[in-house]
Amino acid sequence: MRTLRTPRTLVVGTQALLIELDSAEQVAAFHAELLRRRDAGDLGPVRDLVPAARTVLLDGVPDPAALGARIASWEVPPLTRREGPLVTVAVRFDGPDLAEVARLWGVAAGEVPGIVAATEFRVAFCGFAPGFGYLTGLPERLHVPRRDTPRTAVPAGSLALAGEYAGVYPRSSPGGWQLIGSTDAVLWDPEREPAALFAPGVRVRFAQEERA
Repeated sequence: MRTLRTPRTLVVGTQALLIELDSAEQVAAFHAELLRRRDAGDLGPVRDLVPAARTVLLDGVPDPAALGARIASWEVPPLTRREGPLVTVAVRFDGPDLAEVARLWGVAAGEVPGIVAATEFRVAFCGFAPGFGYLTGLPERLHVPRRDTPRTAVPAGSLALAGEYAGVYPRSSPGGWQLIGSTDAVLWDPEREPAALFAPGVRVRFAQEERA
């Protein structure tokens, strides 16, 4: 199996290490490898692993320079398609930007739900708001731009697209992503364990909700 090339590492402060990578797929593979090695006790007392768009931050590293040198010798395999837990979210494809996304994709509006439902997404990283996951999985030809004019209020539960990412707004907030659907799924519940429905590495499927 092809392994990922040697990443760039950067010591941050006295107890943190930043791993710089070239793509969301590489970040996902390295994050999974770091989790495996932490669970096996190979990373020592690392407190947090924080993936982002093109980096993974390790915090609480007693000797970040030494760990960076070790990471340079790792052989990290790409993620397999079915690696990671799967979450299925029921969605109504009723978003106000559905027709615009269909136009950008060069398909009929009625084809968008099938394309999205046939795609397996993966949570690359989280941010923006508690419970908001940046989901990758759409091929490059289906990437869409943000709206020219952001909305002042996007309803909670809105399924949206922007650039290479899909995401679901966990609460009402301003936003400039293209809205294609809505869901009643609770993305963030502090009384739940875990509180976030989406976490880095989780696979996500959007199932078209049947109309009543």
